[in-house]
Amino acid sequence: MGRTPRNRPKHLGRKLLRIRQRLGMSQTEMTKALGLKVHYSAVSNFELGTREPDLIVVLKYARLAKVPMETLVDDKMKLP
Repeated sequence: MGRTPRNRPKHLGRKLLRIRQRLGMSQTEMTKALGLKVHYSAVSNFELGTREPDLIVVLKYARLAKVPMETLVDDKMKLP
């Protein structure tokens, strides 16, 4: 059985970048704050939209920013 493609949030990368900038963190610091065991370039790829973060990573961004996760994945919603 085939998989149905889902719509990817178009503004997720920009929102993740804004969160990091608002927190005053470098990409390396954000990688550590998210508890990622990957190279800091993963954060760059999330922000550029070349790689989509796993759901748990989006949840961690939302918690750091103190916003509902829906705010990050719904293109109609803006960061407060």
